[in-house]
Amino acid sequence: MLVKWKTLAALALLLSGPAFAADEPGISATEIKIGGVFPFSGPASSIGLVGKGVIAYIQSVNDRGGINGRKINYLAYDDAYSPPKAVEHVRKLVESDEVSFMFGQLGTPGISATAKYLRSKGVPSIAIISGSSKFTDVANYPMTTTGLVSYDTEGKIYAKYLTKALPNAKYAILYQNDDLGKDYVSAFKAFLGKDFDRKVVTASYEVTEPTVDSQVVNLKSSGADALVIAGTPKFAAQAIRQASVIGWKATVILNFPSGSVGGTLAPAGLDKSVGVIVGTTNKDILDPTWKDEPGMQTYRAFLDKYLPGVDITNGSYLTGYQQGILLEQILKQCGNDLSRKNILAQSKSLKDFVVPTALPGIKVNTSDTENMIWTQLRLQRWSGTSWEGFGEVLDAKSK
Repeated sequence: MLVKWKTLAALALLLSGPAFAADEPGISATEIKIGGVFPFSGPASSIGLVGKGVIAYIQSVNDRGGINGRKINYLAYDDAYSPPKAVEHVRKLVESDEVSFMFGQLGTPGISATAKYLRSKGVPSIAIISGSSKFTDVANYPMTTTGLVSYDTEGKIYAKYLTKALPNAKYAILYQNDDLGKDYVSAFKAFLGKDFDRKVVTASYEVTEPTVDSQVVNLKSSGADALVIAGTPKFAAQAIRQASVIGWKATVILNFPSGSVGGTLAPAGLDKSVGVIVGTTNKDILDPTWKDEPGMQTYRAFLDKYLPGVDITNGSYLTGYQQGILLEQILKQCGNDLSRKNILAQSKSLKDFVVPTALPGIKVNTSDTENMIWTQLRLQRWSGTSWEGFGEVLDAKSK
């Protein structure tokens, strides 16, 4: 009788475990189901390629046998950078597809439209591709972690750089008229304080506009010596090209979401982009410094096998690849406890984790008191053939 009781107790303990499929949506003995939403089409489709990188990396994980005996079933839908579509897809992923959690959702407008719903359902949203400062607020977004350095921090770093490099100049900001672009303007206001109105001129654009040519012309007429572009690649490319066409010799700074060679600089004209500056976490595949570096060699081999024929200079693929590496690490740390609570906890328990394609000195450290995964970046300048880093690694916490 004692043996029978022990057996039943052990079985009850097993069935009550956090990874038991009956208790955890999207989890079985052989699979974990995860959701994602990306703008594969529409005005931000160039950064939607991040999703292609994530999908390809997950395929490579599954080809290696999965993680802890489970394959990843990653369901990624296209919202075309439209918040209503994002809402529709996220509801389907949670209620019909029954995913365990969301990973890598891209686009500040869509994330904003779905965050409250995901929280109400208790579904973690890990490593979102948005640096919107509001998502770093743990109190209001307890189920979220961000996959980019916050736009607020990035903007303050650019403001700090310009006040040192061009202390007496006027600065122009071209920004996307949503949370993404507005964060950079707010960062300059916070950094410059009472000097903002005197030193900064701004112009906004909507993602539905065909071009930003007129905004660039108006900003040039202000007499500004620097142009900060806070938006998405399509419009950043237009701004760089138009500035060159009208002969505006401004110091140009791109925000990280637009810092892709293939997605922004090539469409603008690589020759027209010489001198452009961006803050980043990533090594550049074109930089000969990293030609024989193991992490970048592995990345090249990955592209050849899983994304053959793509434009390797498009940094969105690299961002997606790095996202995949982070997902793999988080799931490894989870072990067999794939409860939503533990998935969120492990996403906030990364300690000195080194992503092989990140710049030297940049490590991933997360905690339960902040939502950011990446907290460091380095400035780099386009030489005409590759990005060239300068200065030291900057920590988000120190601004």
